[in-house]
Amino acid sequence: MSALNSCGYDSGLEESLPVRQEVRSEVLAMVQQNPKAADARNAICQFWREHQPSGTDNDVSQYVSLGLELSEPPGFATKLPESDLPPDAAHVLGIISLLQKYYQAADIHALWRKHQGEYNSLVNSWHDPIAGLINQTDIFLKLPFAVYPGQRFALYLEPLLSPAQVNARNYVNNYYVVLSPGKDGKIRTEEIRHTYLHFVLDPLAATHGTSLKRLEPILLDIRSAPLATPFKNDIALLVNECLIRAIEARTTIPKNNERAREALVQRSVEQGYVFTHYFYEALANFEKESGGIKTAYGDMLHNMDLGHERSRAREIRFAAQAEPEVISPAKVMLQADLLNEAEQKFASRDLEGAEKLATQVLQHNNGGDEPGRAAFLLARIATMLGRMEEARVDFEQATQSARDPRTLAWSHIFLGRIYDIQDKRDTAIEHYRAALAAGDPATDTRKAAENGLSTPYEPPKRQ
Repeated sequence: MSALNSCGYDSGLEESLPVRQEVRSEVLAMVQQNPKAADARNAICQFWREHQPSGTDNDVSQYVSLGLELSEPPGFATKLPESDLPPDAAHVLGIISLLQKYYQAADIHALWRKHQGEYNSLVNSWHDPIAGLINQTDIFLKLPFAVYPGQRFALYLEPLLSPAQVNARNYVNNYYVVLSPGKDGKIRTEEIRHTYLHFVLDPLAATHGTSLKRLEPILLDIRSAPLATPFKNDIALLVNECLIRAIEARTTIPKNNERAREALVQRSVEQGYVFTHYFYEALANFEKESGGIKTAYGDMLHNMDLGHERSRAREIRFAAQAEPEVISPAKVMLQADLLNEAEQKFASRDLEGAEKLATQVLQHNNGGDEPGRAAFLLARIATMLGRMEEARVDFEQATQSARDPRTLAWSHIFLGRIYDIQDKRDTAIEHYRAALAAGDPATDTRKAAENGLSTPYEPPKRQ
């Protein structure tokens, strides 16, 4: 962050603690006096400019993601194999060698030692308030003295970041919040609570897959909602976000201000988080009962009347836009970008490049529609290369994970054709019927499936 601040990262500078400006001035003085430090800093600045996400000019979120996965200086080794790094962190992995040179040339260790006491004071001053916030949340959820083996929730205070920006991350079972206190002496406690609720509730979703699967039809009713794409494709993400927002309505607004609570719930619903109202009502009963959230979670899913909730969802007039989610879906969106690039390579007949990118997406499966799209693309690549058994396996995988009706339908159509070529007509017919049932309204899809049903597929003869 000291390097990027010296490169022009100045978001929230006026609201930051004095230590941020002090560090910026000290780094500037160092690079003016030391040509090696200047060269090392300038190399980082060039890298930062060249790797800005499209549409941004002052973004450091990728470097926060990378920083969470780096070990101690001066080595800055990655804690995970490079192939397992979050995609946004992997995108800027090339900065590590530049960071190593900058750390040594600019004597950042001495700079850190000078300001370490200020950092420690920040941690000490906020430890008890944050511990109290988490304790209050556990009490509401009826999880006193809760322990979470194999999980980690960590808060980092970094005054060189903008106080207006909170970086929350979820990497497998680890949840991180990186933020900066402002010069007004405040931090964004609501984002800390929100991330902690994900830390507690997300593992519960993993143990209630069948109950969540039952609720998936409501995803059809929120297609026009303004919420981020991952919530429209993953029922677990949607359900837990709705539950969290309902908890926030009941814990952050006094009980005697029901109008404000209901207004918060309604805003959430209008953004597309359509189960918020249900959970808000269910939590009223939860507060009266003795059992904790670990038991109540499954009961609330089981007791939900999906037909009623879908009817209620269809009557919602969705807002023009939604508030950004605290835990950014950047990982998923970056995977979508990789897959878009893979499909472009496929269209230009760069099969090797397309296969490499699609395989990377599939290996870092973050849910949503990307795994299905990736498997479908790999299957088409295998088909073009004559690897038909591999294509069959990939098309089968696509039928299991694709949610886009067209991708799903054509996966079944191609499987039908493969089985026709293998003289397995009964199996081929099953896939053509599944293609028609996938819900793709396109004429070419319906025609291909109906042709497959009427006549066994024969590959075109080569001229």
